[in-house]
Amino acid sequence: MRTGPARRTLAAGLVSLAAVAGCGVQPSDVIPAGDPPSGRVAPTTTITLYLVKSGRISAVTRPRDRPMFPADTLALLADGPTAGERANGFTTEVPPEAGPFSVTARPAGHLVVTLSAPAVEQIVCTAAATAPGSPAQVTVVGAGQSVGPRDCPA
Repeated sequence: MRTGPARRTLAAGLVSLAAVAGCGVQPSDVIPAGDPPSGRVAPTTTITLYLVKSGRISAVTRPRDRPMFPADTLALLADGPTAGERANGFTTEVPPEAGPFSVTARPAGHLVVTLSAPAVEQIVCTAAATAPGSPAQVTVVGAGQSVGPRDCPA
């Protein structure tokens, strides 16, 4: 007669029952805690874009609720400055047709950006800012040219 598995199952059931019954949590009345949180959720991260102001590139940070891929960050350059950034005199030299962008890390600390139109300085600085352990060197390939490797001059 095999009683080993049956005894183990019974023992496991008794241990589980004892754990649930003796967990030490006592019943209580409802504890008021006030109103639930409200309002806008604060962004958890920022991204850095390099826009043009007075003919020079300048770093601009934007709040984000999630991290972005480097190619998505570069696409924001082609979208141009926000209304607030425009009001502060920022522009972009990256045309909308510069995308889609492709960003490849090879080797570590060196990014290769492929694009469809030239706008090198803004792209070099913005791509370098996306690299873990910035600064990185960046090579820009596309629109009939290859530039780099370059560092961000800003």
